[in-house]
Amino acid sequence: MERADAARNRARILEAAGELFAAKGAPNVTMEDIARAAGVGRGTLYRRYPDRAAIATAMLDEHEKALQRELIEGEAPLGPGAPPAERLAAFYAAMVGLLESHAHLVLGAETGRSRFETGAYGFWRVHVRSLLVSAGVPDPDALVEVMLAPLAPEVYTYQRSGRELSPERIAAALGEFAHRLLSAPPPPPRDA
Repeated sequence: MERADAARNRARILEAAGELFAAKGAPNVTMEDIARAAGVGRGTLYRRYPDRAAIATAMLDEHEKALQRELIEGEAPLGPGAPPAERLAAFYAAMVGLLESHAHLVLGAETGRSRFETGAYGFWRVHVRSLLVSAGVPDPDALVEVMLAPLAPEVYTYQRSGRELSPERIAAALGEFAHRLLSAPPPPPRDA
């Protein structure tokens, strides 16, 4: 059971970090900035969160868990019951929505190699791999990271800011990608 003062500190830390991440971008926020804005000591901050990524991960957790529940028990096409191409397209659209609302947090939690080490990424990987297997795609293990690469927060923020693409346009393109890959007949086997 969390002590009342610890719960208040946690809430202040997460609120302060959220405001700073949104205003400055997570990579530009230091742990010192967060401690100062939350009105807590550095020791208090570091006891609960060892780094900025841990704070961003804690903030993202509830949003990612909601999406995970939809993938497991929600209505088709996001949930079970739709063909793999439709489910993948729906997953892409849901992830675009998550990134649009929380890219500043994802950039703090899932950048570079750390992206592959989060529990959420592991869940997304299992989900997409299962869709590839269901669609009969050859060598799903070699393809799953390729399918998740467009959802890297750096890619998404570049598309939105650098290329000025709308979330709807990004989701539509990813949906087209999903349908073309998973609805296409498999290529003939290659000679070894």
